[in-house]
Amino acid sequence: MNNNQAIINFLTIRRSVTAKIMAPGSVDRKHLQKILEVGLRVPDHGALKPWRLVVIAGDARKRFDETIILTAFQKDNATITEEVKGIESSRMQRADVVIAVISKPIQHKNIQQWEMHLSAGAVCTTLLYAAQSYGYAAQWLTEWYAYNNKVLRALGGVPGEDRIAGFIFIGEKIKNPVERTRPNPELIVSYF
Repeated sequence: MNNNQAIINFLTIRRSVTAKIMAPGSVDRKHLQKILEVGLRVPDHGALKPWRLVVIAGDARKRFDETIILTAFQKDNATITEEVKGIESSRMQRADVVIAVISKPIQHKNIQQWEMHLSAGAVCTTLLYAAQSYGYAAQWLTEWYAYNNKVLRALGGVPGEDRIAGFIFIGEKIKNPVERTRPNPELIVSYF
């Protein structure tokens, strides 16, 4: 099988493993470096690099959960159960590595910010596929905290200017994910 067919085969069957059912495992640091390197090779009109990546790994996951996510959640929710507190204080710890992708548009006379946001989305997709190509469990998430200004500021973003495009969770695949319903191309694709 040639390399092109192997890539098509991978893309045809690839599936995200949800953070809820992955184990942290251990992401090889050489793999992580390559995942980050590949993740930045995306369409980027004008070569503006309108995104930033923040890697959350090791003890930083617990600190981020407890000092950023949990406190932001508690600020907006006066009373929470111990069960909810447990969830909100351990979100990043579901994976070994979490990569936050910040869409950071730049003022440009010809290039629309929309294109820059799309480029940040391409970074998320490419990071996801790169992690999955190594056999890791990986998922692109935008849960409530992706839209929280305290979380955005903690990651170096500026509310009102920047946005969190997503969090890429990378961990250990405990089992293969179940296939989900896919769109029927005949219902989605048309030809002009």
